Amino acid sequence: MAVIPATLCVTLHELAHGYVAYLLGDNTAKRAGRLTLNPLRHIDPWGFVMLVVAHIGWAKPVPVNMRSFKNPRQGMALTALAGPGMNLLIAVVFLFLYGFAVPFSSVYETTAWRTVLQLFYTTAHLSLGLGLFNLLPIPPLDGSKVLFSLLPDAAYLFLMRYERYGFIVLYLLAFSGVTGSIVSTLLDAALRVLMPVAWVGANLATSFIL
Repeated sequence: MAVIPATLCVTLHELAHGYVAYLLGDNTAKRAGRLTLNPLRHIDPWGFVMLVVAHIGWAKPVPVNMRSFKNPRQGMALTALAGPGMNLLIAVVFLFLYGFAVPFSSVYETTAWRTVLQLFYTTAHLSLGLGLFNLLPIPPLDGSKVLFSLLPDAAYLFLMRYERYGFIVLYLLAFSGVTGSIVSTLLDAALRVLMPVAWVGANLATSFIL
């Protein structure tokens, strides 16, 4: 059930990174074939399995050449925020669709309709979880790039140089359950904030039924 939502969330997350970088003057992702809706270009096997099973995960990082940006640090921060921003948008859209679909359950009481409802909610849930996980300030997650952009030049260059070693920390935290606990708490809070979007959809659907 989670494979299709996870594929959508990961693909659009990475596409958003590449497209924003392209708009800001860096065509590295385009030349690498990452401005595509083909999920095979974006999926990291382990990160995808983690997303499907544990609802936290990652994809293949989109290549970015920060020297192509007019303002390198600002460009990196905006490019990094594009992925979680896309995940937030996906979550809002699918929460609305979920809310809109719920009132029709009284009309379409079928297994297929219940599956559609579950897909809508799972997509919103996974997308929001993916976005929040990537905002953690752990290299090479998106949150670290935003945090690094606020540091003095010397510290920024030092941390960027050793960013690749952050994957070791990331794996350890992911498999220890620490990140899962943090993201779960943030996800519960975020869903409570966004749930009125589903209510709007439900109210709109109810007006059609009545």
